[in-house]
Amino acid sequence: MTCHLEDISTRADNGTDRPWNGLMCRLNAMSVAVLLVALQPQQLAAENLLPVPSGQPVELSNVLLDTNPGELWVRFRFVAPKIGSNAGQITYDIAVVDMAHLCEVLAVPYVARHELDPARVVISFSDRALDFGVSSPDATQFFEAYRLEQSECVWEGF
Repeated sequence: MTCHLEDISTRADNGTDRPWNGLMCRLNAMSVAVLLVALQPQQLAAENLLPVPSGQPVELSNVLLDTNPGELWVRFRFVAPKIGSNAGQITYDIAVVDMAHLCEVLAVPYVARHELDPARVVISFSDRALDFGVSSPDATQFFEAYRLEQSECVWEGF
């Protein structure tokens, strides 16, 4: 079961709580916006760009709660239009530092705020907006997985 941030409603039409596989998806777009503003209010650009060590433009696309791997994975999906392997683009070696940074400053507080206990946190960058699970041969995508230990992101190679 994958809960998409923009599709989540915490109440069914009859007013009762709506659990997914024992997990209450209590997230909504407003809570992400509030969390982002609380994290770095003076640094967020009008276009919702997030500050990262490389200085590249990075925007949060969505947050997914995914139990398809058999355990909870929280996926933070970002659009980072300058990533790629061509000259002048942000390569994986640079982007991986940005992904680790976003895990620490965005994912850790988000997971704590929503009282989640994920087995993994995945940070992904794509050079364009893509639907989850859809591949595009022309798109560049980078992924990193982390486990959270004592409010720190510990890299987990795929």
